[in-house]
Amino acid sequence: MLRQMIRIRRFEERCVELYSATAIRGFLHLYTGEEAIAAGVMQGIGPEDQVVSTYREHGHALARGLPMDSVMAEMYGRLNGCSRGRGGSMHLFDAGRRFYGGNAIVGGGLPLAVGLGLATAMNHRPLVTVCLFGDGAVSEGEFHESLNLAALWRLPVLFCCENNLYAMGTALHRAQSQTDLALHAASYGMPAWPVDGMDVLAVCEAVDKAVESLRGGAGPHFLELHTYRFRAHSMYDSDRYRDRAEIDRWKERDPIPFLSRIMAAEDGFDPAETAAIESEVDAEIESAVAAAENGELEPVEELTRFVYSERS
Repeated sequence: MLRQMIRIRRFEERCVELYSATAIRGFLHLYTGEEAIAAGVMQGIGPEDQVVSTYREHGHALARGLPMDSVMAEMYGRLNGCSRGRGGSMHLFDAGRRFYGGNAIVGGGLPLAVGLGLATAMNHRPLVTVCLFGDGAVSEGEFHESLNLAALWRLPVLFCCENNLYAMGTALHRAQSQTDLALHAASYGMPAWPVDGMDVLAVCEAVDKAVESLRGGAGPHFLELHTYRFRAHSMYDSDRYRDRAEIDRWKERDPIPFLSRIMAAEDGFDPAETAAIESEVDAEIESAVAAAENGELEPVEELTRFVYSERS
């Protein structure tokens, strides 16, 4: 999990450089600071389980096992990208790895996750569907509709709310009269509890507990994962709505050195080994950048493919 968090962090840092150089274009929402959630959640589910993500999904995709080459090529809009270059940063997709997308619509993944959960329940398959979304999605009607249906039908869906305190530039307390988001979910009759989303071990423990219950037929569960993004909402965001001191306080709880300290204290891990991991990850990233830059653009004559169905 330490390696996964480092991979995600370094990947995002490289994306900042590439975006500034206009190699990557469009919108770019970075996961810096929230890595413990992706690493912990994906560690707790199996390869056959299903994942529905949000537009801040680079970390989710990498932790789920999507090859970094295919993710970076998608950022470049190249044909060798995981979505054939058509999705870009917000629409990473890999059906073979049961990763059913980032989704650019706030809360848009919630009803998709309910549909996937319903399908597995109807087919009597012991699978779990994980749905990741931000605190801003709680203001959407589909949040309440989806939780209500999942609870009514006792679907095997794990709702993971990444509460980073800001829906774009709107602070949580300015949008929600009840800021305890787990209570929103509990009102629909499902188990729901808060988790320290900056501690990958706490995330992993919570997911293990929820998944075991879900596989036992207990119906949907909800985790409110308290976290913080160290960067602005997107690369277009001037980030003037947050106090610098607040950002610095959260950076003191950076999940990567936090886990390193725990491993050093309990398992004899040498923090100097982190440098070796970073070096290996940097080589992986540069290989992915090369694959993306050498990738082909989709031919113009192919642009209507997958847009319109062909009738026989």
